[in-house]
Amino acid sequence: MKKLTAFLIALLMLATMLPMIGQAEGVKLTMGSWRSDDAEKVQALLDKYKELTGVEITFQPTVSDQYNATLRLQLDNGTGPDLYYSRSYAVGQELFDAGFSMDCTDIPGVKENFSASALNAWQTPDGKAFAVPFAAVSQVIYYNKTLFAENGLEVPKTFEELLAVSKAFKEKGIEPFANGIASNWDILECVYLGMLPNYVGGADQRALYESGEKKMNDEAFLKSLKDYAELAKYFPEGFESITNSDGPAMLGLGRAAMFIDGSWTCGTFADYGVEWGAIAFPAPEGATAGMCFHPDMGITGNNATKHPEEVKAFLAWLATPEGAQTTASYLPQGFFPMIDAPITFDDPAVTEILALNEGKVLDARFVWAKLLNMYTPMVEQLNALAKGETTPEAVAEVFAAEQAKIVGQ
Repeated sequence: MKKLTAFLIALLMLATMLPMIGQAEGVKLTMGSWRSDDAEKVQALLDKYKELTGVEITFQPTVSDQYNATLRLQLDNGTGPDLYYSRSYAVGQELFDAGFSMDCTDIPGVKENFSASALNAWQTPDGKAFAVPFAAVSQVIYYNKTLFAENGLEVPKTFEELLAVSKAFKEKGIEPFANGIASNWDILECVYLGMLPNYVGGADQRALYESGEKKMNDEAFLKSLKDYAELAKYFPEGFESITNSDGPAMLGLGRAAMFIDGSWTCGTFADYGVEWGAIAFPAPEGATAGMCFHPDMGITGNNATKHPEEVKAFLAWLATPEGAQTTASYLPQGFFPMIDAPITFDDPAVTEILALNEGKVLDARFVWAKLLNMYTPMVEQLNALAKGETTPEAVAEVFAAEQAKIVGQ
């Protein structure tokens, strides 16, 4: 009965969209995004949509670290794109609250085809959707299979084993990790927030820190910082000047055994012909295994667009299983559609990365929902800890003090 109902809904949606598709011939829209690296692939996706509907959408991305400010300036000036990528949680909601982003609550498929956890990242406290969920990403540890095999080392299953493997590589003159701190974001987002669910748990526990019921200098946080400090000992020589974009080459060329990064990087290793694998960040022995699975990208419409019906039709298409499957076929590897429907990927390695979620406590990046004001202080403290300029205990106290400012304690 559920499948029949879904089929009837799809037929009804198609019937209502067909007249619109005929009218849409010649309509041209623009789409803003922070994913400039994906321009060719996303434009191919939008060209496929034009084949289906006649609506032409031009992808106009901005460099990631300039996107928020650039988009806001465009929207303020009335020159914003018709469609644009929406950050999750507070950053995306800010544009909705300011009247720029469309209310997507009643877009066909949004309520029906996404789980509550997927919608939550692009939903106001009173339940209004300010974007259609588009894609999530994982934080993983990539490893060079050849280096592990040649050195007789097993893939680690616990954090303690990860440190032991790192020590073994270091003693053999091989850099254990390809991570540095020069990019000033990835050590927080990919490394520390990637490992954190293993220590503090999932969304229900994060909510206790967001309310102030739990403090960010408690035993769990202190343990996470002590383990991060131990891990940082195995960052490469000169890690202070190594950027996130240096990592794939270091792993791919065999100059490092592992690289902690997002699932979005998995497609880059083909350039080096390296045999690679990916594992979830291993939890300390005896701890509940967690994983950072972050709702990364939503897409919304601009309330000021001259073509609201065509914009809504595109958003409705994204909210269908067919649209999500098409998206999965065109987006760069490692971006996972969040729709509640079976999605297949061309590369089995992508499927394997997504399967790492199974059996683990999942959560978004810890600070994104309500603690984003902690972002810069956390980056600064983690960088200092990696350089040996502070201690885990001191960092925990700074975290707790910054947390108190936000929660009003």
